[in-house]
Amino acid sequence: MRFVVWPSELDSRLSRKYGRAVPKNLAVEAPRFSEIEDAVVVLGMNVVEKDHTKLNPRLSGLDEELRTYGFLVVESQYGKGKSLKMIAEKIRELRSRAKPKKGKTKKRRK
Repeated sequence: MRFVVWPSELDSRLSRKYGRAVPKNLAVEAPRFSEIEDAVVVLGMNVVEKDHTKLNPRLSGLDEELRTYGFLVVESQYGKGKSLKMIAEKIRELRSRAKPKKGKTKKRRK
């Protein structure tokens, strides 16, 4: 099954009116094009086409800071809804791995 994935479909800052397609609790804040591409590849889906310059037409009336550019044409064995949820969860997982762990480090006295 082939479909288009827009970053706005995964963005927690947007309402469903402006194109968010996953539930708010699964959505990611300001997903980057590269994060989506990485998640798609890790999940074993095929990227058929990509363009990082296009803007989703639904976002043309929004402020510049809420606009996310780019789209991916993805081929997956699952439907679009399930695939988007899987991509959002994978982005969350990849982000949590990338963040350094916060904690106090003790300084040793010599």
